[in-house]
Amino acid sequence: MPSRRSMLGRLAVAAGIGVAGCTTGSPPGLPLDSNPHSVPSRQFAQRDVLRRDADGNPLQARHRRVLLLDLQRDPSEGAAETVERALRTVEAAYDWAPDGLFHALAWGSTYFDDNGALGRVPIEHPEVLTRTDDEELQRFDAMLVLESDVPSHLPAAESALFGSREEVNGEPVDHTLDGVFRRRDRRTGFLGEGLPDEHVDVEGLEADAPMFSGFFSGREGSQASEDRVAIDDGPLAGGTTAHLSHITFDLPQWFSLDEASRVGKMFSPEFSTEDVAELTTNVPFADEVREHAREHGSVGHHEKVARVRRDGEPLVLRRDFNTVDDGRTGVHFLSYQRELAHFRRTRKSMNGWYLRDDHPDITDRENNGILNFITTQSRANFVVPPREKRAFPLTIT
Repeated sequence: MPSRRSMLGRLAVAAGIGVAGCTTGSPPGLPLDSNPHSVPSRQFAQRDVLRRDADGNPLQARHRRVLLLDLQRDPSEGAAETVERALRTVEAAYDWAPDGLFHALAWGSTYFDDNGALGRVPIEHPEVLTRTDDEELQRFDAMLVLESDVPSHLPAAESALFGSREEVNGEPVDHTLDGVFRRRDRRTGFLGEGLPDEHVDVEGLEADAPMFSGFFSGREGSQASEDRVAIDDGPLAGGTTAHLSHITFDLPQWFSLDEASRVGKMFSPEFSTEDVAELTTNVPFADEVREHAREHGSVGHHEKVARVRRDGEPLVLRRDFNTVDDGRTGVHFLSYQRELAHFRRTRKSMNGWYLRDDHPDITDRENNGILNFITTQSRANFVVPPREKRAFPLTIT
């Protein structure tokens, strides 16, 4: 049987494709020259094209849509060609930029398990990571992430990909994902200055707040780099892993606290509102969580998470966003990391179980960062292959 590489090479020739650029160079076996726009081999690569705030922090796309998918066809060259052609239509229609469309096709633990490949990728089926929440452990075949500053681009791209329109942004739609995938769930949301206030009416939430918490969490120094989260070697080198959690956030309870108390719970009991206002591209922390627990009987969210670093750099690249799905305020926590173990380490540090013996006031929830205000509803795990292997990775070779 011809390989997927040769099959896609024939597809390129049949389409009359010329040579075009790629922001990371042409991936082996899949020249991305069917696209009038440059697209990176890393599906999660955005940093170089994002807008920046006054301090130089990258600003992620303001609107998000995540489609959770089940397969309706077995892996095959025909199914791979359909997926590839459909995604290339979207790539032709929009620039790889915030005012265009970012998109990533990830594959879930069910897909790898069903095809005997779960042991070959750095993820597992999701597991419970808290002792207080009734977490639904979800398994999907795939996940499609759509991101843009232009909200209308998201439904347009979805309807094009699933066969509800004949053209998208001027590009004819000749191939769709419909018939290969079934949409089981959809997650929607937003991130950016002023958007939370447009979606909820909660006393205490400032009009220009970028997140429901009221704080900006995208400082460059508190994020892993794209290089840090990329898989180094093996058949999926240049890809990454993804974790998706749905977390609800009790905003009325959160904003019943005064600002100083919210700062202490989000950052550290030794942080002041003035300290937060002076932050630029990083949130500096000494590893003094246990000392703070003993002295204050309380610790901050960020100082717990900051303990999980390698060579001074976080291990997780967050692409989380606010949501009001199902009429509940919360966060869809989407993160990228080289291996899922890095997410688990970060979440376990955030749990703060190791602090309960340092002060009687600290419990699994109380005085333990923001844990008393959030509840994890669900979890799911995925692999994000490099673009040239995004259609049925490890099964179509």
